[in-house]
Amino acid sequence: MRLVVARCQVDYAGRLTAHLPMADRVIMLKGDGSVLIHSDGGSYKPLNWMSPPCTFSEGTADDGRAEWTVTNPKSDDTLRILIDEIHHDTSHELGIDPGLQKDGVEKHLQVLLAEHPATLADGLILVRREYPTPIGPVDLMCRDAAGASVAVEIKRRGEIDGVEQLTRYLELLNRDTLVAPVRGIFAAQEIKPQARVLAEDRGITCAVVDYDALRGLDDPTERLF
Repeated sequence: MRLVVARCQVDYAGRLTAHLPMADRVIMLKGDGSVLIHSDGGSYKPLNWMSPPCTFSEGTADDGRAEWTVTNPKSDDTLRILIDEIHHDTSHELGIDPGLQKDGVEKHLQVLLAEHPATLADGLILVRREYPTPIGPVDLMCRDAAGASVAVEIKRRGEIDGVEQLTRYLELLNRDTLVAPVRGIFAAQEIKPQARVLAEDRGITCAVVDYDALRGLDDPTERLF
C-alpha cells in the first residue's frame, strides 16, 4: 500500500463528473489497484475513489506539475490527480489479511449459552445444541426445572423475523410426542420492542443476554447500580 499526503486537485469523469479543488489530502493506492482520496474529515468514506480493476500511471501536466491518471478498463471512468506538492510519500507491504473476526456473533452466544443455560431461566439444563427439525435446527433444546422441554432461539439482535422463526420451530416440535409440550425462549443481546410484544403475545419468553457476563468479563464491583 502506498500512502501519499499531498496538496492536490482531483477530477473525476465517467457516469458523472466531480471536482475537488486544490487542498491537502491523503491519497491511498492499495495493492488491489484501488485508489482512494481522503480528507481530514468525513469519517471513513473517501471524497472520491476508483475501484479495481483499474490502471494507474504517473505523468506530467502542461504546467510541469505531476499528474496521476487512474482509468477503469471496463468503462470510460477516469480519475485525474494534479499534484501541487507532496508532503509525505511512503509504501508498506501489508501482506495477506486474515479478515474480520467478529466477536459476539450468534455462534459465540450459542456456545456460551449452551455452557450456561441457567442464565436464561433458573434450573434450565441443556439437552442438545442444534436440535434438528424439518425446517432447520433449533439453537438449543433444553429442559426446565420441572422437566419440560424448552426451545431456545439465539440472535445477536432480536427482531420480528427471529420470533417468527422460533414460532415455526415450536409449531413443529409440539407435534412431536417425544418432546411436546415445548415452550420457547427468544434470547438476544438486544430485543426490539416490536419483537418483544409479538413474542410475549405468542407465549414466548424473552431473555436479554449480557455477552460480557457470559464470558466472565463483567465485574460487579465496577457497576454503579
